[in-house]
Amino acid sequence: MEIITKRFLLRDFIPADEAAFLTYHAEPGYAEFCAPEEVTPNFTRKLLQRFNEWAIEHPRRNYQLAIVDRRSSELIGCGGLRREGYGSGQAELGVELAPQFWGRYAFAIEVGKALIEFGFRDLGLTEIRSISISANLRVSRLLERYGFVLIGTPPSPAWMRARGWHQTEWQLTRETWEKY
Repeated sequence: MEIITKRFLLRDFIPADEAAFLTYHAEPGYAEFCAPEEVTPNFTRKLLQRFNEWAIEHPRRNYQLAIVDRRSSELIGCGGLRREGYGSGQAELGVELAPQFWGRYAFAIEVGKALIEFGFRDLGLTEIRSISISANLRVSRLLERYGFVLIGTPPSPAWMRARGWHQTEWQLTRETWEKY
C-alpha cells in the first residue's frame, strides 16, 4: 500500500523502520501528549507489530502507514485511517510526526490531505473522525484547516484529567470536504 505526495511516500512499515520509530517515540517532546505506558519501548514495539498485522488483514480495515521523505528515505512519522470500532463509511484519522518535524514546512498538512483524499476517494468513506487532546492546539488547528468540526468530548483517561486536559472528538464529512 502506497500513497505518494509531492514530498512524501506513505507506505506500510518495513523492518528497517523500527529503529527510527523507536527513536522518535523515546524523545521527551513526543511523550508530552501520551500516557506514561505509551512511551515505553515495549509498547512501541507492540504498536509497530499491530500496524504490520493491519497491513495483511483481509479485508483491510486499518491503514497506519510510515511517512517517508521521498528525497532522503528518512522515516519522519506515521499516519493513517482506522475503521476498527467505527460504523460503515467511517474511519478515524491520525497523523504523527517525529518531534523534530513539528511545525516544519506544512508536513502534517500535506500528509493529512493525502490521507483524507484516500479515505473519501479510495475507501469510499462518508465521514472521518479524529480524537485529540484539548491541550494539543497544533492538532486542533490542523483539523480546523480541513473543515473538521468539534462534535464532543468523550470520556478522558485519568492521566489526562490529572493534567486538566480532556479528549476532543472531531468530524469531517465527505460533503464538507468536497466544498473545501
